[in-house]
Amino acid sequence: METIKMENEMKTMLKALLFIIAFLWVATKVCAQETKSVNVNVSGDIVSSYVWRGQYQVGSSIQPTLGVATKNFSLTAWGSVDFTGKGNKEADLTAAYTIKNVTLSATDYWWAGEGREKYFQFDNHKTDHIYEAGITYLLPCNKVPLSLSCYTMIGGGDKKADGKQAYSTYMEANYPFSVNNVSLNAFCGFTPCDAAMYKTTGFAVTNIGLKASKDLHISNTFSLPIYTQVIWNPNREDVHFVLGVTLK
Repeated sequence: METIKMENEMKTMLKALLFIIAFLWVATKVCAQETKSVNVNVSGDIVSSYVWRGQYQVGSSIQPTLGVATKNFSLTAWGSVDFTGKGNKEADLTAAYTIKNVTLSATDYWWAGEGREKYFQFDNHKTDHIYEAGITYLLPCNKVPLSLSCYTMIGGGDKKADGKQAYSTYMEANYPFSVNNVSLNAFCGFTPCDAAMYKTTGFAVTNIGLKASKDLHISNTFSLPIYTQVIWNPNREDVHFVLGVTLK
């Protein structure tokens, strides 16, 4: 038994090491491009509540973002922690590549919470990580900038009651527009079939909403980006109203 335990620990350490090496290799390749072609995003949001795809996660939170993009490729680290620092804690990594009107993405979600201390546990039956593949298609029409997205969780902690992989799938239509210098974004998200992650059975609408964004001018030289969202989840018969401030 002791030998098996040591072997499992060695495998976990090896996976963690390979994960770190892969992440650093990709980041190095991105940053090795010409400086002019590299964009670095350092920002953070403060939100009144954290709502994800129509599901309430936790109350007031701080959500930092660190991203690197060059040409058609981007690598983004995003996190969230509630104001108490004791409850919700999330750390996500997303790699994305855009080809014309299509964006392919791969995301590693980790929202096990404070105190779990099992980030480098990658065993598919034990890990708190959730791995998701996504695709977004932007309609080739400037007058109708509608985008359609599909995301499927392909591994990790997204499981059915019997322990089998659930492959929870979420789809969303997104339409940006503006009115009187206010940027608006209308969206509608749903699950096409049973989805353990979204607590749905069969087809269900889980995320309908409208987001409004604008710059709040504090002075002639300083403005603060703010946004509000009203979100309905018909499947859960719930509604959310979120206020957010972006710092960058």
